[in-house]
Amino acid sequence: MRDPAWRRTGKTPDYRFSLANERTFLAWVRTALALLAGAVAIDQLAPEIAPTAVRVILCMVLALIGAALAVVSYRRWAHQEQAMRNDQELPHSWLLMGMTVVVSAAAVVFAILILARP
Repeated sequence: MRDPAWRRTGKTPDYRFSLANERTFLAWVRTALALLAGAVAIDQLAPEIAPTAVRVILCMVLALIGAALAVVSYRRWAHQEQAMRNDQELPHSWLLMGMTVVVSAAAVVFAILILARP
């Protein structure tokens, strides 16, 4: 399989920076997998945490966010790599703030569900 066109432009960045970028990508993928695992765990191991419809919606939201995070993390890796190859400023990512909001909101929702249980 051929490299994308952007991988053939600019100069090859220092391998240490490329490897650091790859480790960051893998950390985001692990976070995506954790969200997916959390969705499965809630559905299978905590059926009494909320009414079925609420639980299913929460699990689907977590799973969809995990899937979106996996896709966005690849795009983030590619944009960072492209910027390094072309000696450009690294692009700002909304991903950090987005994940902070999502995880915080999930924590609040689950805390409320746990406290409201009979």
